[in-house]
This record gives sequence, structure tokens and C-alpha cells, in this order.
Amino acid sequence: MCGIVGFSGSYDRADLSRMSDLVAHRGPDDSGLMLSFDGRVGLAHRRLSIIDLSSLGHQPMATRNGRVHIVFNGEIYNFKELRASLERDGFHFNGHSDTEVILNLYVKYGAELLDHLNGIFALAIFDQQSDTLLIARDHLGVKPLYFSEQEKGFVFASEMKAILRSGLVAPDLDPNGILAHLTYLWSPGGQTLVKDIQKLEPGHAMIVRNGRVTKRWRYYDISFVKSPPVATSLDACIEGVASGVRTAVQRQMVADVPVGAFLSGGLDSSAVVAFAAEFARDQRVQCFTIELNDQDASREGFVTDLPYAKRVAEHLGVDLHTVSVGNEMIDRLDQMIYHLDEPTADPAALNALLISELASQTGIKVLLSGAGGDDIFTGYRRHYALQQERYWSWLPVQVRHMIAKIAASLPVGNTSLRRVSKALQYADLDLQERIASYFCWTPPESAMRLLSEGARSQLSSENILEPLLRTLSIPLADTAKLDLMLYLECKHFLADHNLNYTDKMGMATGVEVRVPLLDKDLVDYVAKLPINYKQKGATGKWIFKKAMEPYLPYDVIYRSKTGFGVPLRQWLYTRLRPLVEDFLSPASILNRGLFDPKAVQTLIERDRVGATDGSYTVFSLLCMEMWCRQFIDGDYPPAVTQCVG
Repeated sequence: MCGIVGFSGSYDRADLSRMSDLVAHRGPDDSGLMLSFDGRVGLAHRRLSIIDLSSLGHQPMATRNGRVHIVFNGEIYNFKELRASLERDGFHFNGHSDTEVILNLYVKYGAELLDHLNGIFALAIFDQQSDTLLIARDHLGVKPLYFSEQEKGFVFASEMKAILRSGLVAPDLDPNGILAHLTYLWSPGGQTLVKDIQKLEPGHAMIVRNGRVTKRWRYYDISFVKSPPVATSLDACIEGVASGVRTAVQRQMVADVPVGAFLSGGLDSSAVVAFAAEFARDQRVQCFTIELNDQDASREGFVTDLPYAKRVAEHLGVDLHTVSVGNEMIDRLDQMIYHLDEPTADPAALNALLISELASQTGIKVLLSGAGGDDIFTGYRRHYALQQERYWSWLPVQVRHMIAKIAASLPVGNTSLRRVSKALQYADLDLQERIASYFCWTPPESAMRLLSEGARSQLSSENILEPLLRTLSIPLADTAKLDLMLYLECKHFLADHNLNYTDKMGMATGVEVRVPLLDKDLVDYVAKLPINYKQKGATGKWIFKKAMEPYLPYDVIYRSKTGFGVPLRQWLYTRLRPLVEDFLSPASILNRGLFDPKAVQTLIERDRVGATDGSYTVFSLLCMEMWCRQFIDGDYPPAVTQCVG
């Protein structure tokens, strides 16, 4: 729920108000702000009322003596247990919100309160006695938090636009961030597209005093240590998974407003809905899905999820609401880019936007999502590809170099050969670089060639894989290869990509999206399971599938994985062609100065005739230029608030 902003330093009430206004869509129900006595600390809040809908949940919230103030975005799922413990210690409460529980936890534990929370959150706590701000982001990064530290001081916000559009930070682009978005489609770790704006990473916290970060630390990390084992038998592990998912769903249904769910008909969302239906008592769970009606999609072999979603809905006795769209959904691209804050080139974000919009119109403020299943249990093709390395990774590097060279030359028109090429094109790299390279959507050398000479000259000397390699240096040395990849999934692909668009698209419509499969206790349990329980041969999420056999139809559990597929190449040269010809014209590219006009035109032409698989790279270039026009040139999309429910 909600949007938060604030500062420490030489700013004023007008600065705070501008930032708050820019996240108003995140909290249409209430707003508030506070300034410290000396005016050097400010906090503001936009509220989406989920728990304790009364005025007693108003933020910023303060302790009775006015010493400690908090702004908080998220939900704490174990707040009732924490409250009971605090009450036994003599703490008194005015209302029934989880915010007040966090506030009193701070009084008791200080920054160590973070060790007691199970939930999704971004928070800021101002302690007038010590004149410090505690800033923190939840364990897996479900809730976003951006910040900037400059000469004037420190500012933070739930969304980057609150810092950038308020004029408090110059919109100077970071070529390393540009290259990252071209390579991965997202920016890894704390880096963003803007030089002076960073993301607080998942599981991290910081102390700010007098406009400066004085301490920064990681308070949580995923541990894959498997000794002692989490259970003594396979049956016990299967039951442990089922019990963990059930408990997570039950925790995350706590709300004083109706709770609905995404339902694609895949395993992850279906499992969440199965347990949600158990705890809905006499009410039918309201579920939401999307149907893409597009002839190009059918011709390119994309399979619709709708029949599976309908089958699960009937099996579980829940109501299913469907958004039916065609290629006109791409007309919402400018809104998608605006609300994402970052130019993430993934049409799946439009799916989340349209579903959240329908849920909001139906009166649903909270949606349960199946996000995270592939990232903790396995499920992506790269997990299977990594397991297949045992057949060739032992070969001498010279031989692996030849394999990589052959893989790079395979034709892209054939889907199977394209996947083989992606799996083997980095075969000659060492283990950690190879694992990191699986996350590259565009080969780094190809992405580099698209940059202009001026942009290349400003790049740091750091390897584009370095942010992921730094992350891989954290787990224990004996961690299995697949667990190392899952660690990267959670730290980067999940936090920097999937969770970012899931949160932003939901909040654009006044809907909070919760992710039961990323419950802290469940994540910690699954991390310690044996690798062959997660990926068994070509079967990903093997133990999750076994755990759900008593609850879901067999054909739903064991159906082939299908992401949200759109015929992007066809759309680029039909529905999106006018945008491509405008935004990526040589004149436009030259004027922006970020990319090489000739290299971009060559990529477009080769992709158009099928000589290269460059559709997502072209789409990424398009999204970045659209982002630049919005956030640098100020050409914001019309009626950017029209999608607020």
C-alpha cells in the first residue's frame, strides 16, 4: 500500500509537497506530511487504506511523545503476533494498523526491529532524539525505494519520478545504466538510468543524519546452507512445501478490504488461488486473467492461458474476470513507461497493468500474485540449460570456445536453434561469468556497438557482468551452480525486473499486489532443499508440482510453461512501426546522442528480415527514447492518471 517520500538536509515543504504529489496515484485515500522542528527532515505519505481504514492509520504516524515518526509502504503479515508481544511488554496502541506496530518495535529494538518483520515494505523512521533517519527495504525487494545523496542533502521516494520530476536531481543519464538496460532489459542492483539516483537493494537498510548516509548494511540474505537438512525424507519435504505455501497465503490474506488474485492457469498463480479459496470462508475469491486476441500471436504459436485459467477457476470454485485485448494494448505503452520509472522493455508489464485496472474497477484493492515461483523453485529454461552443462563444461576452454563460436552462428529463425544458441554462446567463459551471462538478453558486445562514441567514452571500465559477479561473490563457496543462479534470480531478475513492474503497474491503478511465494519463511525453507528436488531433469519446480498434486488438476500442474507471449516482432513493424520510425529515426537518435544511428538502423533492418533475433533490443531502444522524452524532455503522456481506478 501507499507511497512514501522524504528528505534530510536543505530542502523545504514545497519540495516535499511536489514529491508527494508525484506518487499520489499510489495512495488515493489519504495524505499527510511532517517537518522536524528545524525543518531539516521531512516525511510525506500517500495512503492506500488496506488495514485499519480509520484515521488512526494516518501517516506520518508518531509515538505519543512525538519522538519517533514513521512513513511506511507495505504490509507486515506477522503484525498481530508482534503486537501481542509488545502489549505483554506494556506497550499501548491507539489503532489497529501494522504501522503502529513497527513504530513501537522501533522504540523497543531500534534498527534491529527489521529482524522481527515478515512482510513487504519500504519505510523511513525519523528519531528526533538521535536526529537520524532509518531507511529500509523488505527482504526480497517487493516494494521499491529510490534515493539520492547530493550536496544539499538526502532525498528518497517510492518511485524515481518523485525525485526526478520534482527537479531535485538533474536528469543526467548514466551510460552504464543505458548499457545495462540494453544488455539485460533492466538495471541490476542499486544502479539506475540516472547518475544521481540509486535503488536501495533488497534486504538493505541505512542510517541518514544531516543529509548524509552514515551507515549502510544488509540485514537479510538468502542462505542455501543444507546442513543440517530441512527434513529427513522426501515426503516430509513435499509436505513442508505445501504447508509453507498454505501458511504464506493465509498470512497475506490479512486485510480490511476485499482480496482478489491473478490467475493465469499456470502452477504458481493456481497454487496461490487454491489456498486462498480455502481461507475465503463463505466468499468466492475474485480472480483476474487476460486473453490476447491477436492473429499474429496465433500464427507465431503463442498459446493462450485462458482455457487453463477457466479450468482452475471451475475446479476451485472461484470467480474469473477476463480482460480481452488485441494489439491495441500497445497504445498504453507511454503510460507503462511513465509508471515503471525505468524503461523496462517487457510487454508483460502491460498485462499486469490491464489486470490491475480491471480489479480496481471491480472494487478489489489487493491482488495475490504467483510471482516468484520460478525464482525460488526453478522454472526458467536457463535452469535446465545450466543443468545440461555437465555434458560439456569439462571440455578444454579451446573446445568450448569453438562451441560458443558455432552457437553464435546458428540461424535465429528456428526457435529450437535460437534457444541452443543462447544456451551455448558463452560456453567458453568461466563458471561465474557463464552463470551471469545467462541473464543477458542482448550479447554485451552487441549492446556496446549500439552506443554512440560519446556514450562509450563515458563508460566505466567495469565489465557489464560485474554487478552480477559481485552478487555471486556473497554465497558460500560450495553452493551448487543452480542455487547460485537462483540467488541471481532473486537478487536481480526478480527484484530489478519482475517485482518492479508488478508493484508499479498495480499501484498505478490503486491496487496492492502481494506475493505469497516470496514469504520470507517459505523462501528460506525452499533455499535449503536439495537441488534435485527443484530441477529434476527437464522438469522445473518438481517438488512444488508434487506438493500441489492433491489440490490442482494434473494437466494444469504439468502443462508446458508459457510466459505472457506477444508477437513483438510483428508488432514492431505493424502497430508499432510509426513509433519505431519516429523515435528511432536517424535524426532522433543523433539528437539524443546516446546511440549510433547507423548501428540502430542496421539492427532494425536485420531484425525486420529475420537475419537476427533483435526484436527485444529494438523494443528496448524504443522504450528508452520514450522514457527520455518523458523524463528529460518533459513530454509526459496525456492523462497519466487516467488509469488510476
